[in-house]
Amino acid sequence: MPSLSIEELEERLSAAGSSLLQPSTSPDDLLPLLDQIEELLSKVEQSPAKSMQDAISPLMKGLVAEELVKHSDVDVKVGVASCISEITRITAPDAPYDDDKMKDVFQLIVSSFENLSDVSSRSHEKRATILETVAKVRSCVIMLDLECDQMIIEMFQHFLNAIRDYHAEGIFTSMETIMTLVLEESEDVSPDLLNPILATLKRNNEAAMPISKKLAERVIQNSAEKIRSYLTQAVISLDAALNDFGEVVASVCRENTGTVGHNNESVLRGQP
Repeated sequence: MPSLSIEELEERLSAAGSSLLQPSTSPDDLLPLLDQIEELLSKVEQSPAKSMQDAISPLMKGLVAEELVKHSDVDVKVGVASCISEITRITAPDAPYDDDKMKDVFQLIVSSFENLSDVSSRSHEKRATILETVAKVRSCVIMLDLECDQMIIEMFQHFLNAIRDYHAEGIFTSMETIMTLVLEESEDVSPDLLNPILATLKRNNEAAMPISKKLAERVIQNSAEKIRSYLTQAVISLDAALNDFGEVVASVCRENTGTVGHNNESVLRGQP
């Protein structure tokens, strides 16, 4: 798309918003429209002027319509998520929608991460861009504010299941950033949130790829100070011992020695 003046960009965004308010449900019609909208939104700077806010207002409304957010076509849903992700970038650090709509938005965004391993997919680049934007504008912190606990656990599971050696380095880095941010910004770190990480690092988990283990280890190392006591409790809640996991878990938990109780000491000795 050639370079556009601000006025031309506003006109095109406004026209695209009108098209989206009464969209066709056919993927063949929707996908090119969503591609165009995403490209236009990518040209909008953060905290835009009032005229630009007015231009994207119909788009913001249209993108969260139920027929789009819950569309049966996976590529359409990823396309919608990619456009909304651009909206969250534009309005950051403020959320663009009310709490209930934001929960729907995050469910859509999290679901887009599920098939990140499929680099041949039409939507792979969009999934990667959504991931990068969530990391860059820290929108995952809003998920904590909205108490989307189960959704965050699901996101962690998607990351640890989907990461591959053949991914661009930015994908690994964005996953690492998001997971670390969530742990660091959590008021309390529940065992449920740590369980996907611990499950990946369990010595007898042959299904976990080395790159997944590397991601889990990096996240633990990054947030060691914050999660140390929570990590020990999570190991206990799994009725496991430290020697069931990799050295990174053991070393972080052992730093907790001296401030732990009897049960924790048993875990540190490698006894469940």
